[in-house]
Amino acid sequence: MILLWGMPGDEPFDAVRAALEWRKAPYTLLDQRRVLQQRLELEVGPVLGGTVWSGEERVPLDEVSAVYTRVYDARRLPGVEDAGVAVHERVREVETALWSWVEEAPGRVVNRPAAMASNGSKPFQAALIEAQGFRVPETLVTTDPSAALEFWERHGSVIYKSVSGVRSIVSRLGPEHRERLRDVTWCPTQFQAYVPGQDVRVHVVGDEVFPAEIVSDAVDYRYARRSGSSVELRAGLLDIDVAERCRALASALGLHLAGLDLRRTPEGEWFCFEVNPSPCFTYYEHHTGHPIAATLAAFLAGAQK
Repeated sequence: MILLWGMPGDEPFDAVRAALEWRKAPYTLLDQRRVLQQRLELEVGPVLGGTVWSGEERVPLDEVSAVYTRVYDARRLPGVEDAGVAVHERVREVETALWSWVEEAPGRVVNRPAAMASNGSKPFQAALIEAQGFRVPETLVTTDPSAALEFWERHGSVIYKSVSGVRSIVSRLGPEHRERLRDVTWCPTQFQAYVPGQDVRVHVVGDEVFPAEIVSDAVDYRYARRSGSSVELRAGLLDIDVAERCRALASALGLHLAGLDLRRTPEGEWFCFEVNPSPCFTYYEHHTGHPIAATLAAFLAGAQK
């Protein structure tokens, strides 16, 4: 039995669920919105097992052969956000126990929390990316405005973005930012030398690689329309060695599903900016026709490596 832990209505979650139904693969759903009705008993032995209840529904964890997780911060859910400290603490305890089981569960898990953890620190993840043969932009993380200014002047064109795994809009420094550099005193900020070239988003699912080429003049194509720019996505091709590097990177991070943000420079060099361990792959699937959800369902069902 495959366990899906997340929220119905979330596109990637629903896409995997539909693909499992098409395959007639047995699965059970653990709806995160019902977290206040959920409880968990763990049994510690040669294999970590136990039972999770969601209301009256009972899921024997010993019967779970694969897991797909796509969860959010439960404390922000309706009915939880304003419920007070005691409720927040109970939710934290339940979900911490669930994550503990997910980390140790036998079978295929997409993805284990330890494997996803590198995305919580972009500089740390960059070191892992570089070790697998991709280039990474020259980077500065600082709270020193003068160091940020020197880095900017040295590289000429510089972007800034979040240091953590929290999603942020990638922006390029412009004249209007010169005075605002003093604000980095209060928050460590990541600056990177701008790398020109063609954006390619690669999804790795098990051993399968799905590259999507992005055509856009926006600094961050995800928010192209917000900035008045255009964006076009299309199925792409990768040289064999680049595709193998993508597989090797996902494998080195322990990720069975990964979204790699790549850029190919005009000189043919490949940079990797980050690896998303819980990608919203349906956005790319809709534009390219790549069977990402179907491939992930096959992986969870044990029909794909």
